[in-house]
Amino acid sequence: MLVLLCASLPQPALAYIGPGVGLGAIAVTFALIFGFALLIVGLVWYPIKRGLKRRAKDARDREEGRGA
Repeated sequence: MLVLLCASLPQPALAYIGPGVGLGAIAVTFALIFGFALLIVGLVWYPIKRGLKRRAKDARDREEGRGA
């Protein structure tokens, strides 16, 4: 019970984050968000791109087969 009471009371952190570390943390956060977005785009875009290429190749093969 005492632990819960002590944990629920706000305490000052007594910590300082300088401008270099702060900007570095912001840059890392943006890089993680951007990397995750690229991961999602890659997982969605490349299968679609592969399917479009396959469809175009199949259409070309059919046209060549009819023309011969």
